[in-house]
Amino acid sequence: MTAIPASGERVHALLTDGTTVCVRPAGPDDQEAVLRFYTEMSDANLRLRFFSVSRRSAEQAAARVARPAGSGHRTLVAEHGGRIIGIAEYESDDTKTPGSAEIALAVSDGRHHRGVGTLLLEHLISAARAQGITTFTADALAENHAVLKVFADLGLRAERHFEGPEVRCVIPLHDTEDYRASVEHRGQAADVASLTPLLRPRCVAVVGAGRRPGSVGRALLHNVATGRFTGHLYAVNPAAQSILGIRAYPAVHALPRVPDLAVIAVPADGVAHVAQECGQFGVRALLVVSAGLDAGQSRALLAACRDHDMRLVGPNCLGMANTEDRIRLDATFAAAHPAPGSAGVAVQSGGVGIALLGGLERLGIGVSSFVSLGDKYDVSGNDMLQWWESDGRTDLALLHLESFGNPRAFSRTARRVTRRMPILTVDAGRTEAGRRAAASHTAAAATTTMTRRALFAQAGITATRTIPELLETAALLHSQPLPAASRVVVVTNAGGAGVLAADACAEAGLDLPALPPGVVEDLLAVLPRGASTANPVDATAAVSEEHLRACLDRLAAHDGIDAVLVALVPTAVAAATGDVLVKALTHAPERRSRTIAAVLLDQDVPVRLLSSDTGRVPAYADPQAAARALAHAAERARWLARPPGTVPAPEGIDTARGRAVADRFLTRHPDGAWLDPRTCAELLDCYGIPQSPWAWVETEDEAVWAADRLKGPDGRVVLKAHWPGLVHKTARRAIHLDLRGDAQVRAAFRDFDVRFGHLMTGAVVQPLAPRGIELFAGVVQDEVFGPLILFGLGGTATEVLADHAARLAPLTDQDVHDLITAPRCAPLLLGGDGTGPVDLAGLEQFLLRLSQMAGDLPQLAEADFNPLLALPERVTALDARIRLLPRRTHDPYLRRLR
Repeated sequence: MTAIPASGERVHALLTDGTTVCVRPAGPDDQEAVLRFYTEMSDANLRLRFFSVSRRSAEQAAARVARPAGSGHRTLVAEHGGRIIGIAEYESDDTKTPGSAEIALAVSDGRHHRGVGTLLLEHLISAARAQGITTFTADALAENHAVLKVFADLGLRAERHFEGPEVRCVIPLHDTEDYRASVEHRGQAADVASLTPLLRPRCVAVVGAGRRPGSVGRALLHNVATGRFTGHLYAVNPAAQSILGIRAYPAVHALPRVPDLAVIAVPADGVAHVAQECGQFGVRALLVVSAGLDAGQSRALLAACRDHDMRLVGPNCLGMANTEDRIRLDATFAAAHPAPGSAGVAVQSGGVGIALLGGLERLGIGVSSFVSLGDKYDVSGNDMLQWWESDGRTDLALLHLESFGNPRAFSRTARRVTRRMPILTVDAGRTEAGRRAAASHTAAAATTTMTRRALFAQAGITATRTIPELLETAALLHSQPLPAASRVVVVTNAGGAGVLAADACAEAGLDLPALPPGVVEDLLAVLPRGASTANPVDATAAVSEEHLRACLDRLAAHDGIDAVLVALVPTAVAAATGDVLVKALTHAPERRSRTIAAVLLDQDVPVRLLSSDTGRVPAYADPQAAARALAHAAERARWLARPPGTVPAPEGIDTARGRAVADRFLTRHPDGAWLDPRTCAELLDCYGIPQSPWAWVETEDEAVWAADRLKGPDGRVVLKAHWPGLVHKTARRAIHLDLRGDAQVRAAFRDFDVRFGHLMTGAVVQPLAPRGIELFAGVVQDEVFGPLILFGLGGTATEVLADHAARLAPLTDQDVHDLITAPRCAPLLLGGDGTGPVDLAGLEQFLLRLSQMAGDLPQLAEADFNPLLALPERVTALDARIRLLPRRTHDPYLRRLR
C-alpha cells in the first residue's frame, strides 16, 4: 500500500499510556525548536544519540531540518503540548546502497518507555516504503539498550552486527504479517489506555446540567446519580448551586478536582469553548451529547480534544454506560438503567441504541458497556471492539455502524476479536440508492451491499438485516453452544408445525438429514405410540415432559446431529403440554452438547429466553426467525473452524515497475483515463497476469499481417477496435469474431474504419480462443473500503445474471477459496458438467496477482477482465480494461486517530 508522503501531513496518534501526540514532518521553521530539543537533552541522552556530548552535533541535526524536503531524506517529529518530544529521520544514498537509508532516533528526557520512538519509526517506515526504500540501517552504542529494544520489538527482522562499542542494525522494511500484528498489538494497548478515563472514570462532571425537568443535561445527571456511580460526581451550571441534590459549580475550572470525564450537554455554539476549558483543566475524556454543530464548531471541538489529550464520544449521541461494579456509570438519557451483564453494545444511532437496550432487557441479557457513538468524530466501533477484547467481561458484541472510518483496520481488529466472542451487526444501507454509476462491468457489479458484506464475511462478523433478527441471533449465541455444522433435526408435537419449521430450516440453508436406524429405534423406545421418526420427528400431541426430555437426550448423543429445533403448539390432549413441555427444553442442558432452540407458535413475543436453574433456551414465535438464528450460528461455527488464512506472495511480481508504469501513464493523463492496450498489457506483465497473445495494428495491412502471425491451428482470429474511453465493445459492435483469411480480416477492419474512423486509434488482433468457461474478474477501488475484488460468471450477460462474489483486498488464501466457490457457477469450475475441473491453481494465482496489483496501486480505480477464459490447462484474460486515477491513499494500518 502506498502511503501519503509525510511531507505536509499532520496526524494524531496514541502513545502506550494513552497520551495523544501529533506526528508531522519537520520543516525549515522547526530548526530553532529542534535545536532547543537537543539543547535541553541531558548529557547522557545526548551521548547515546550522537555518541558524544558535543553541541555541534545538535546544531548539525537542527540544520538538516532546514533543507528542502526530498525523497532522499525525511525528518518526523512528535509533538505534545506544542513542544517536540521525539525526532526520527532517515537519509538515503542510492549511489552507495540502493533502497537503503540510515536512520536516527531521539526522545526527550522524561518521555522514554512511552512508545514515542516506536510510533515515530512506524510512521517513518510508512513514508520510506512510499519512496521505494526497502531497508533501514542504524548505528547505536552497545549500551543503548532502549533504542536496541525499540528496533528489536518493531516486528521486523532486525539484524545486529557488533563493532566494538557500537552496534550496526539492519532492518528490512518488508510489510509482513508479523509487523502488522506488532503494530496492532501496540495500537490496542494504547487505545485501551486512552479509553480508560472515558469508560472507567473516577470523577465525572456533567456540564450543562439543567434545573428544568425534561432537559437532557438534567436527565444525564439524574441517571449518573441514580445509577449509583462509584466515583465523584459534579454538576456544572453557572446559575445553580445544587441540582438534584448534587453540588453545582459555575465552570469546569471551579471544580474541586479534575474530572476524568466531562459529559457536555450545552448548546452547539458553546461546545467547543467548554471542550477547550476542559482540556486546559486536565480532563482526559469528553462525552458530547449536544447536536447541531456546524463545520467550524466541529473542527474546534476535535482540535481541543487532540491538543489536550482527550478522547471524544459524540457529538449528537445518547450517551454511554459501564455496568462494572467498581464503576456503575450510566451517562445516558435513556429511560432506564441498563442491567449489568456481558454484552457490549455500540451504535451510531441513539434510537437504535434504545431499541437494542430494550430488546436485551426483555431477553434478560445484561450489558457490560454501552456507547452511543453519534457523529463519531473520534471513538469508533474499532475502539470499542478493542476495549471489549480486554475488559474481562464482554463475551458478545453488538454493533450498529452506519459508516466506517478505516474499514481495513476494522476488519483486522474484528477478525481477531470475533475468534473470542461473536460480533453481531445490522447491515444498514443495503438499498440501491447506495449503488454508484457504473462505467464498467466491475463497477456495475460492485454495490455498497456487496462491499459491506465482503467486509463482514472476511472479518467473521454476523450480519443481520434487521434489529429483531440481531436480537433473535443474540439470544441463541448468548445461551447455546455453537452447532458443529448445519445438520438440524426438527421435533414437534404437531405435524403442521413441524412442516413449517422444516421449511424454514431448508430455506435458511440448513440441512435436515434422515435419522439412521439406530437413532430411530432409540426414539421409538422413548416416544408415545404413533410417533414418527422421520425428520421432522412428530412426537404426537400425547408427548409428555419425560418423553420430550428423553427424546432430546437421545438426539444430543448422536454425532450426526448438530442442532435440534423443537416446535410446540398448545393442546388439550395431555396435561404435559404448555409450560410443562417447556421444562424439558431447559432440563440439565449441561449434559447436552447440541444446540437447542424452540418454536412456540402461540408465543406473544418474537423471542424470549426460557430459563431454569440449569440453563436457558431461546424460544421463537416464528419458525423462520429460529432457522435464521441457527443458520447464523452454523456460519459462525464454520468461520471459526477455518484457519485464519494468510496472504500469499505470488512470485515474479515487479511492484516498482508497476508503479512506474502507472506514474508514467498519469503524467501523460493527469486527470486519469482508461489505459490503452499496450500500457494495459505492460502493467499486467508486471504482475504476471496471463493474457491471450495479441498485436496492436493501425492499418488494414498491419491487421492482415498480425492475423497471419497469430492465427491458431484453425486459422481464425478476433479483431477489436479501440479508442480512448471505449469500455463495452460488444454493445458498440466494436468486435469481430471468427475471422478466417485475409479477406475477412480486411473487411472487418474496413467496417471499423467506416463506422469508427473519427474515433478509432487502432485495433487489437488476437487468435480466436478455444471453447471454455467464460468468467469475470475485476477490481473497484472504493474510496472508503479500499480495493474490492469481484469474481463470477462472465460473458456478455454477466451484469444480467449477476453471479458474482466479492472480497476486499488483500486476499488471503481463504478469501480466494471463497471467491471461487461462492458463485452459482462454481460447480462448473469443479467439473460438475462432466468436462473435468478447470485450472484451479491458475485461477487462484490470477486472483492473488489481481489482489496484489490492487493493493500496490491506489491509482487503480477499476480493472475489468471479461471474459476470463478458464480451461483445464490454463486461465487466460481475453480482454482487459484498466482505469487509473491520480490519487494516493493513507497506509490503512498506520496508527493514527481520525
